[in-house]
Amino acid sequence: MSDKKKVLFVATVVKTHIMQFHIPYLQMFQEHGWETAVASRNDYENPQDCQIPYCDHYYPVDFERNPIKPGNIGAYRELKRIIDEGDYDIIHCHTPMGGVLARLAGRAARKRGCKMIYTAHGFHFFDGAPLPNWLMYYPVEKHLARDTDILITMNREDYQRALKKMPAKQVTYVHGVGVDTKRFATTSVAPEELRKEIGVAEDEAMILTVGELIKRKNHELVLRALAPLTDRKWKYVIVGRGVLLDHLKQVAEECGISDRVLFLGYRRDIPEMLHACDLFAFTSLQEGLPVAIMEAMAAGAPIVCTRNRGTADLIEDGVSGSFTRMEVADLTAQITRLLDQPNLRKQYARESLKRIGTFDIDVVKKEMERIYFE
Repeated sequence: MSDKKKVLFVATVVKTHIMQFHIPYLQMFQEHGWETAVASRNDYENPQDCQIPYCDHYYPVDFERNPIKPGNIGAYRELKRIIDEGDYDIIHCHTPMGGVLARLAGRAARKRGCKMIYTAHGFHFFDGAPLPNWLMYYPVEKHLARDTDILITMNREDYQRALKKMPAKQVTYVHGVGVDTKRFATTSVAPEELRKEIGVAEDEAMILTVGELIKRKNHELVLRALAPLTDRKWKYVIVGRGVLLDHLKQVAEECGISDRVLFLGYRRDIPEMLHACDLFAFTSLQEGLPVAIMEAMAAGAPIVCTRNRGTADLIEDGVSGSFTRMEVADLTAQITRLLDQPNLRKQYARESLKRIGTFDIDVVKKEMERIYFE
């Protein structure tokens, strides 16, 4: 039997969560001599593509995102078996269902000395959240905080609420999941080459959005805000996939701008896209701490975005970006102002580059290293 210490990472899905956010921390544990494991649903289109770096043991668990789906009963049983047989020193759980089921399934393990860490990537209850969110998620999180040794939050609003309301043994704040600022600082592809490749002319402003095509990302607001600006030369580029693709194409058609909107789907060249754009638009309804905004800041892309607890931690209005109200007319005015003022866009870029260092992956890794090993 190995005498290595053991850590288990739990999250709802592999491809769009574990692979996106947690590989540096699996690597950190292995470099400290720990045995690493992941329990998560294999959400790859081809299951054989699920290869997790720095992971010694992968356990597929069929978590359901919807808390009332009966499949979560089976997921709980499988996760409990994994935890009970694994004899882990640390369990670090993420995502709402991953966090709920891991803390329930890990109660016996905690009595044996296992430390339970939960990262709230953004509570579903927040200032201005719908009442059903408060009724469903708040009581559950408060109850399960008693089964949490360290509750990690990623924005100031969640941190203050957790300090006051969540009975975890310890509540702490980290600067998000970390962004590799070096990766976004430069690009090997000339912006004009990329713009030509995707269909943006030299004399057209490129407005960019990166995010899933889902309701929360609120892409429709940008489409409707751009509709009055047909007397200007611009292209709106949307990078991302999602269930609302057909709906958003229909909205663009209704607004008479379908020939100016480029739906590019999933792209790997996000740094190049950000360096090529003239303006980054992000109108999400709510965010914990948006990676898309951090990446735009690291690339020096000027930003216009809606204000929420996540963006408020990143952007200083009028200094490193512009906040827009959740209104078509206001966003139209903000976009017009920024396209007309290149010097203001340059100012935003400079200030964003100063600010984003606080959220660099190396900073966050040091914060997490203290949490894990101290």
